[in-house]
Amino acid sequence: MTSLKNCPAPAKLNLFLHVTGRRPDGYHLLQTAFQMVDRSDTLDFTLRDDEQIRRVTAVEGVPEEQDLIIRAARLLQAEVQRRTGALPRGVDIAIHKILPMGGGLGGGSSDAATTLMALNKLWQAGLNKEELMALGLPLGADIPFFIFGETAFAEGVGEALQPVDAPECWYVVIEPGVQVPTAAIFTSERLTRNTPPVIMSDFSSYLAKHKGLRGFGKNDLQQVATSLFPPVAEAVEWLSAYGDARMTGSGACVFCAVADEVHADAVLSKIPKKWAAWKAKALNRHPLTGKL
Repeated sequence: MTSLKNCPAPAKLNLFLHVTGRRPDGYHLLQTAFQMVDRSDTLDFTLRDDEQIRRVTAVEGVPEEQDLIIRAARLLQAEVQRRTGALPRGVDIAIHKILPMGGGLGGGSSDAATTLMALNKLWQAGLNKEELMALGLPLGADIPFFIFGETAFAEGVGEALQPVDAPECWYVVIEPGVQVPTAAIFTSERLTRNTPPVIMSDFSSYLAKHKGLRGFGKNDLQQVATSLFPPVAEAVEWLSAYGDARMTGSGACVFCAVADEVHADAVLSKIPKKWAAWKAKALNRHPLTGKL
């Protein structure tokens, strides 16, 4: 095998996101539920005859050397060399990007996770899921979730994961047209950092009883983002007419759950033209699960 084509890198939504404390090293302690949806970037991987790792498509605003997919590939290449004594062949990586940057959808982390999973296969590296998750964690706290590959209750900085059931539903997502820098949210004096912890069974039983999120938790980062970026606040307010609208991650995208695709289409038809918006179905498993 010398190539893998059209490898999906799905978006994620944070169904809730609580900041429960802060470690001495400054990292925030979180609790969240990660939900993948069926809207994805896609990546192509083609082995080279040398040892170089190259991105062969441009990504606006992201230099090749800083791209998480390149950094992830080089980490895995170095790990293969450590284990075998030889560098694996290089690879050309093409990325077809539709997920917005600075949107809270985990696009860059998902791209990096798909890169690790695909190259683990192409290079016949033989790393198991836990080893790939550990390799990806220093690059980004969301990367282990995508490799974990199923709906998850997450704690710590987002790396302590347990599988959890979530609603079989559709989501409407609005892109407010701004990029929200994560650092600006987490360094804000307005950020709540002492939300009382919940336990996973509370989340699971609430979903089962109420058939949805309405009334459970919140996104602690939303208050800061909406105060700094009025378009996010406007999108939350508009979408709240159709469900429990929330921001995902550190922003900027805003979503709400709806029962089915018909309801999703009905909401989409009303969204003001100034916003990009789309529908997506909840995924219980990563699309690459069982394929790589």
